[in-house]
Amino acid sequence: MDRVVFGRPAAEAVIQSAERLGARWVFLLTSGTLNRTTDVVHRIADALGSRYAGVHDDMPAHTPRDAVVACANKAREAGCDLLVSVGGGSTTDGGKAVTICLEHDIREPDGLEPFRTVVDEITGKRSFPAYRAPRVRQICVPTTLSGGEFHARAGVTEPRLRLKQAYIHPGIIPLAVIFDPAITVHTPEWLWLSTGIRAVDHAVETYCSIDGNAYFDSTSLQALRLLGRGLPAVKRDPADAAARLDCQIGAWISMTGIVSGTRMGASHAIGHVLGGSAGVPHGYTSCVMLPAVLAFNSTVNADRQAEISAALGAPGKPAADVLDGFISGLGLPRKLRDVGVKHDDLQRIATNCMLDDWTFSNPRKINGAQEIVPILESVY
Repeated sequence: MDRVVFGRPAAEAVIQSAERLGARWVFLLTSGTLNRTTDVVHRIADALGSRYAGVHDDMPAHTPRDAVVACANKAREAGCDLLVSVGGGSTTDGGKAVTICLEHDIREPDGLEPFRTVVDEITGKRSFPAYRAPRVRQICVPTTLSGGEFHARAGVTEPRLRLKQAYIHPGIIPLAVIFDPAITVHTPEWLWLSTGIRAVDHAVETYCSIDGNAYFDSTSLQALRLLGRGLPAVKRDPADAAARLDCQIGAWISMTGIVSGTRMGASHAIGHVLGGSAGVPHGYTSCVMLPAVLAFNSTVNADRQAEISAALGAPGKPAADVLDGFISGLGLPRKLRDVGVKHDDLQRIATNCMLDDWTFSNPRKINGAQEIVPILESVY
């Protein structure tokens, strides 16, 4: 990553980035709603002028393979030499995967198969395929707080398997990130707040990680302080730009450990599977699962969890209860049944969790799917 720009208009920052990079044909990957119902995308396109090469605004939630390839084919035809994604996590992850497609001339969904990371379901060991880094790079203008723009990992769903798979390569991390609080007022409240809890999840699982250290401790707790005050402030006053920027900076800082290789735990692992296998929005997965996983892990890291409670302004209270109250106070769901998960599907979800590497790095060791089912049951 080259730089992060914050507190400046998105259109201005995009054109300056394109000029600095010498880009001639800038292709936009955007949220459909943002493109069709606001002037945000049009302003960026107008600012680019002759550099504007086209737009693709059809990237469904959880970034299906076929949607990635459709965008890549359109960007290739436009002669794209810089990709700008404007929107939430699906456009961010989609853009990363599009750059792989452009570099390796992938024109059909199955062409992505050799590039995905494979996890051994017994040991949790990951196998990373070797391939060339993309030459067409990506700039992200995020409108949610999921934080994927700081990660060299793309989550792409294989629709036939109903499974989200990881594509990991240092060359797919976006070249620049642009935070513009003004354009986030168009983000639906539930999406802004729930992805904010996703950022809280990043900070919490980093602080509790088996790879933790003093540096990541400090960034995680500061992220929790910013998000702990910023999210309720935006809930009270959606026009509070300073609070929105607090949330954006908090989401950025929450990613410090992850992008440095810190492994997450079961909240993230289960969340990946709930997204790809059950269609639950990213933010909602953390809203439901984070307190439950904290309760499950409390027997091995209660001392760490006490610091989480203090950072959120509730010293002396169990972290699981603090997060439960914080999430409920934002009006977000707390039960799997409330986010569309069927009870009959819990075993399949638990089984699929053993295909996610972060299941194996949970602070309290998980020995098989049979130990995940009770966690799911507890919040069903």
